[in-house]
Amino acid sequence: MIYYLIFVCLSLLSLWLAWKISVTDFKRRIIPDVYLFPLMLIGLIFVVFFPWICSVQESVLGAFFGYGLAMITGILFSKIRPDLDSPIGMGDIKMLSAGGLWLGVTGLSIALILSCIFGSAWGWYKKQKYIPFGPFFIASSFLTLIILRFLL
Repeated sequence: MIYYLIFVCLSLLSLWLAWKISVTDFKRRIIPDVYLFPLMLIGLIFVVFFPWICSVQESVLGAFFGYGLAMITGILFSKIRPDLDSPIGMGDIKMLSAGGLWLGVTGLSIALILSCIFGSAWGWYKKQKYIPFGPFFIASSFLTLIILRFLL
């Protein structure tokens, strides 16, 4: 009984943290570590004690993959266009690492594709230069959790 209560409490806390990350990134263009690091810790707890999406090894590999992919993207864009601001910030890089921790490599790949599609569509519709990646990645990650758990 206590097992399910802890699972529900951690799930609700992670939903609240994800909401705060999305709102803060949308309004202020920043992803605060005060919300991101507890979300990473909850993801690690879920993977170790509630392994319902991926194994611990796949989760750690997903975290490294997400961090590395985002870091390489940021470095490449800063080398290609040094006159512009970097299109990806450190908060986005850490958020991709947290997404890899929660979803594993396969889930992270699905969430990245979905978030890029949703973000591009929103940016095209709103005709904006800046597209906040956080809200789209969070929404795509939850959609990916549903896909991985119930559809695949």
